[in-house]
Amino acid sequence: MSFDIETIVVGAGVVGLACARALAQSGREVMIIERHDAIGTETSSRNSEVIHAGIYYPKGSLKAALCVSGKQTLYQYCAERGINHRNTGKLIVATHDDQIDALRQIEKHANGNGVTDLVWRTAVEIGKREPALKCVAALESPSTGIIDSHGLMVSLLGDAEIAGATLALNTDVISGRNENGLHVLQTRDVAGEEMEISCKELIIASGLHSQTLAHNLTGLPAQAVPPQHYARGIYFTLGGKSPFSTLIYPAPEQAGLGIHLTLDLGGQARFGPDVEWVDAPDYTVNESRRAMFADAIRRYYPDLDETALQPGYAGIRPKIQSKGEAARDFMISGPESHGIDGLVSLYGIESPGLTASMAIGDYVCAKLNPSLATKAAS
Repeated sequence: MSFDIETIVVGAGVVGLACARALAQSGREVMIIERHDAIGTETSSRNSEVIHAGIYYPKGSLKAALCVSGKQTLYQYCAERGINHRNTGKLIVATHDDQIDALRQIEKHANGNGVTDLVWRTAVEIGKREPALKCVAALESPSTGIIDSHGLMVSLLGDAEIAGATLALNTDVISGRNENGLHVLQTRDVAGEEMEISCKELIIASGLHSQTLAHNLTGLPAQAVPPQHYARGIYFTLGGKSPFSTLIYPAPEQAGLGIHLTLDLGGQARFGPDVEWVDAPDYTVNESRRAMFADAIRRYYPDLDETALQPGYAGIRPKIQSKGEAARDFMISGPESHGIDGLVSLYGIESPGLTASMAIGDYVCAKLNPSLATKAAS
C-alpha cells in the first residue's frame, strides 16, 4: 500500500524532535506534527533545564540507562553545535547528621547506575565555596549542568530538516486507525479544517497528550495505554544576585527531587519545583505556596529573605503513577508490546527526559529495528 509520509512523529517537544532527528538521519521521510504554533511550548519549556547525572533512577531502568548515555551525548552535542550550556555541578546536601546515611545510599545507588564521579565534601569545604549554604556534609555531582533547552530544540529541528524532515505546526492529531498495515490519521488545523494523512510508522511523543491520542487510535488495545496523571511543579525566582554558584539539592522526595535551587544561564537563582497533583494541566503559580517554599529552602539556606521570592512559572509532569504510588519508569511501547507494526508510543517522559532526549531518539529508532534496541539502551 502507498502512504503519504513514511514516518510521522506527533509532538515537537524536545523528545519528539530528538526522535524526528534520529529517524530522518536514518534515511526515513519524516513529518513532525505539532498542535501548538511553536516547538516545545509545554513540558520542554517548563522545567529546570538541568542536565542530570543519572543518580537517583532505579538500576536497570530506562530512566537510568538513557539518562547516563544521553548526558554524555548531550554534552558532546552542545559543544559541537555551540548550544549554550554550563557544567555547573551540583551539591546534594545533608542538613543534619541523620541524613548522612541517606547520602551514602545515594552514592551507592549512583555507582550502580554507572555514575561513579560523586565526591564527598565536608562542611568546611562547602563553607569555603558556598558560605550561604548550611549543611553538615554533601555529595558533589561534577557531571550535572544546565542547558538552553530552546537552543537545543532549535538545533535538533535543524538537523531533522537538513535530513529532509518537515514540521507542521497548528495541527492536532485527533484520531487514527490502522488500515492495511498503514496508520491513517485524522488531523485538524487551526482553522478547523480536517484531513487524513497516512504513514507507515507512527511515533506518539505528545507528552501530556500521549494517552489521549493513544486512546483515539482504533485497534490499539486499551490495556496497552497506561493511566495519565498530572503533577504540577511551580518555581519561585530569587530577586538580586544568586547566593550560590552551583546547584543545590536536598534529599529526594517521593514524586520529585524536593525544593532545590538551580541557576539559569544568566545566573539567576530559582527554587523548585514542588509537587502538587492536579486533575488537568494548569500552569497557575499559586503565590500562597511561598511560605511553604521558604520553610523548605531555609533548611539549607537559613538567611533567605522570603520577600525576595518572586513567582516564576509552572510546569506539569506527565505521570503514569498516581499520588502515593511508587515512581514508574519511562514507558516506550513498541510493536513487541502492543502488536501493531510501526507504532511506538512514549508515556511518562518526565525528568530526566530533557537529558535523555537524544538517547531516547536513538532508542525509538531502534524500536523500529528490533535488532538494534538492546544496543540503543546500553
